[in-house]
Amino acid sequence: MNLMKEGWFTESSELWPGLTLSMEVSKVLHREKSDYQDIIFLETKACGRALILDGIIQCTELDEFSYQEMISFLPLFSHPNPKKVLIVGGGDGGVAREVCKHPSVTEVSQVEIDQRVIDLSKQYLPKMAVGLSHPKLKLYVEDGFKFMERHQAEFDVIITDSSDPVGPAIPLFQKNYFELMRSALKPGGIVCSQVGTPWTNLDIVCKTYKICQETFPVASYGYTCVPTYPTGQIGFVLGSLNKDINFKEPQYKDLSGINLKYYTTDIHKAAFVLPKFVEDALYV
Repeated sequence: MNLMKEGWFTESSELWPGLTLSMEVSKVLHREKSDYQDIIFLETKACGRALILDGIIQCTELDEFSYQEMISFLPLFSHPNPKKVLIVGGGDGGVAREVCKHPSVTEVSQVEIDQRVIDLSKQYLPKMAVGLSHPKLKLYVEDGFKFMERHQAEFDVIITDSSDPVGPAIPLFQKNYFELMRSALKPGGIVCSQVGTPWTNLDIVCKTYKICQETFPVASYGYTCVPTYPTGQIGFVLGSLNKDINFKEPQYKDLSGINLKYYTTDIHKAAFVLPKFVEDALYV
């Protein structure tokens, strides 16, 4: 990461060598080193406010809804009747905001390890952090592994809203984590985890998809468009204990009364239509 003298934030990472993404900065709102990661909140000229963790853009006000809606509703609308949901990570509150919109969801547990991300998101990203105050939500500040070890066969859907596989997020891309999620699901349950983009991280996508495929009877990979991520895309692996599920066909199709800006049933289906090189890497 480099915050340049000319007033531009430039993201660079070993996960996408040779590529950067820059945003012109109006003001550095806050910067600190928490117990877990480097945290920056910026006011940018084109993208609104932005959250940066360990030098990597997590979200901007311009396009956050695409990521939040898709990581939430791809699994939620693939489940016939989700009642109880677990969110791992997501301290900015965006996923909680979306999950709580689902009419059949009655209880949402969220586990975020970094209290400072929660506190600062409430201050600097209130339109996202509103999800953290929803009456359906119970928020726990602790390690997600330890939480799931205590909550077995309890959730219909588990959503992992993690940063990329560096620093504290590395364990969330490993086999023991997927096995732990499986044990925390009710029969027929679904998981969804952020897993990156095949344009720069095809190896990570393939490795994580294989882990998901080995852990669940059904696995799939879908994606969404987020312009302020380095390649403009981000993807998710989904796994289900229901061997008859088809992730390409949403089970819940009545979207009336749900305030959405990106997700539609057609977008849901299109999310799983992949370029040939990705299909070949994952499915052949």
